[in-house]
Amino acid sequence: MKKGHIVGLGIIAIAIVIIVSMLGDASTYESFTTARAMLERGDDKAIHVVGELKKSPAGQVEGIEVSEGKTSFYFMMVDNDGTEQRVFYNQPVPADFQRSEQVVVIGSYRNPELFVADKILMKCPSKYQENEVNTAGM
Repeated sequence: MKKGHIVGLGIIAIAIVIIVSMLGDASTYESFTTARAMLERGDDKAIHVVGELKKSPAGQVEGIEVSEGKTSFYFMMVDNDGTEQRVFYNQPVPADFQRSEQVVVIGSYRNPELFVADKILMKCPSKYQENEVNTAGM
């Protein structure tokens, strides 16, 4: 075998090892119940929890508490299993946070009562949603 082939095979082998090791870090969406169970096992690995902001029956977002300097805030979130949880985020409130349809928090429990988000991803209402268009003569 030529040296070029051996080097090429070595690079391919290294790439495969890197890809396989990264797959182990890939996170799936979990619930607050799963995250709390991880805390009890001593696992503080960050996970993704998807849900919605807690809303009143009138549709108003409830439970947002902004710190005095507006550098962090608490909010109430309900995951897809219906579990309600208080979440802390040590950053300012993101733009359009209260308008988001879904929220994904990436973080972990620091104690059984508080989920600490390291990152927040939001799905906001799209300005490109299809609307009914009335045209003359139809």
